[in-house]
Amino acid sequence: MNFSVKGNIVDITAKEIFFGEVQIENGKIKSIEDLGEKQAGFPFLLPGFIDAHVHIESSMLVPSEFAKLAVVHGTVATISDPHEIANVCGIEGVNYMIENGNTVPFKFNFGAPSCVPATIFETAGATLDACAVNELLSKKEILYLSEMMNFPGVLNNDQEVFAKINSAKKYNKPVDGHAPGLMGADAKKYIESGISTDHECFTKEEALDKLKYGMKILIREGSAAKNFEALIDLLKDHGNEIMFCSDDKHPDNLVKGHINELCKRAVAKGIDVFKVLKAACVNPVRHYKMDVGLLKEGDPADFIMVNDLQDFKVKATYINGELVAENGVSKIKSKKAAVINNFHCSAKEVNDFKIAVNDFKNEVIEALDGQLITGKLSILPKEQNGFYESDIEKDILKIAVVNRYHDAPVAIAFIKNFGLKKGAIASSVAHDSHNIIAVGVDDESLCEAVNMIIEKKGGVSISNSSDPTFNQILPLPVAGLMSNEDGYKVAEMYTNIDAAAKEFGSKLSAPFMTLSFMALLVIPHLKLSDKGLFDGDSFRLLTTV
Repeated sequence: MNFSVKGNIVDITAKEIFFGEVQIENGKIKSIEDLGEKQAGFPFLLPGFIDAHVHIESSMLVPSEFAKLAVVHGTVATISDPHEIANVCGIEGVNYMIENGNTVPFKFNFGAPSCVPATIFETAGATLDACAVNELLSKKEILYLSEMMNFPGVLNNDQEVFAKINSAKKYNKPVDGHAPGLMGADAKKYIESGISTDHECFTKEEALDKLKYGMKILIREGSAAKNFEALIDLLKDHGNEIMFCSDDKHPDNLVKGHINELCKRAVAKGIDVFKVLKAACVNPVRHYKMDVGLLKEGDPADFIMVNDLQDFKVKATYINGELVAENGVSKIKSKKAAVINNFHCSAKEVNDFKIAVNDFKNEVIEALDGQLITGKLSILPKEQNGFYESDIEKDILKIAVVNRYHDAPVAIAFIKNFGLKKGAIASSVAHDSHNIIAVGVDDESLCEAVNMIIEKKGGVSISNSSDPTFNQILPLPVAGLMSNEDGYKVAEMYTNIDAAAKEFGSKLSAPFMTLSFMALLVIPHLKLSDKGLFDGDSFRLLTTV
């Protein structure tokens, strides 16, 4: 389709805005005509937004449904790490994401997962060794090597780790990083190995240290991990080295907004709009060599129209010249996606969730709202008849991880700050290996919540053994991570179950998202895998099942 649009054209590179007309022909920008000074009453035209690091799976939506929601907010492309489904289904899972993403007009750019499994201290559903990673990187659909979480392996010159990094170099593809808290000489060595980005900086000081050694910093604002406030001032002096990302975005949050929200917040803080848009639109395209247009002649016609450069309310989104969203309504139609999975455990019994006094060390996980890191507390739970139980008064609750790939004993520990006063919540979204994780105030509710997920072979659930009318589940049949239903329907179901968790007493802003990271061993300080309680600082299991 050939057409033209008029508006106030934002030239991010030249740092100027002018009134003009854009001619689109065969999906590309044929010409841009400068018609003079910007004019009131016309929308602003600018390149589409890009999420520079996201796990599509964490939206609980297959890629096609993620796209349906994201385009409404002006997102035209993502740098997508299929690490989650790869941990469940291996290369078959990565191919599933590529194939499903190709069914809609959206520019997904997938990476080759570098750490499957993430550690040897958990049970995953697949392994991607250096040969498998090389096979993926050889594909034109794979744009980069996904986040190298095994920074100890980099620092200790692990041969397998460097084989993967060298494969990326061979194909001239960037390597993403993941090194929370790494600074100084260790950060320098990590970066000099060829790793070019990090989205795990918690403080400005850490980010500045990594910038000093030539790393690009991604400012992350997801459903659980929120680093925008800590890092946004970096954009003032490091406009060429900053990008925006969500990392993990639950469906209810995606309905509300995406990268456009970060632009709005950054401009409200007085940061120059051209620097903001460079981070949101330009820097990812250049860093990852993306086939995404930047509103230049000859580019793919990937652009958006917004009402103004303060609120960034999107009037229209175009991808390859196709109108994919207009005035808050997505033009992408839902299609029932195929199902792929790896789920082989049997229903559990209440006694599986008991923990004897002699089997527990006095180490309690401390959940921190808005962060992936956890605290480590040396306290004891409540004792009763030779067993430790949840203590609602002190908010020390039982947490369990159940192996979903085969039958095995349940790993049990305790966690503070979830705030539940009754019942239990559970999820088969449990980074990185995606076993079933649950937190609850009593063993009966824990068992019920877990068994609801086992029955559906994936989902997020909530249970109250004393009143089963409260029980509900959002099924996630695709790898136990994603629904194959309409994205807006999934968002509504998630909103309801999230609200129920808060009605049960949780004060966390995103209890299910926070829960999903309590088994993420590569983020300090204390986590729980299906094999036992794990110390992220000494990188060892403190207990074993």
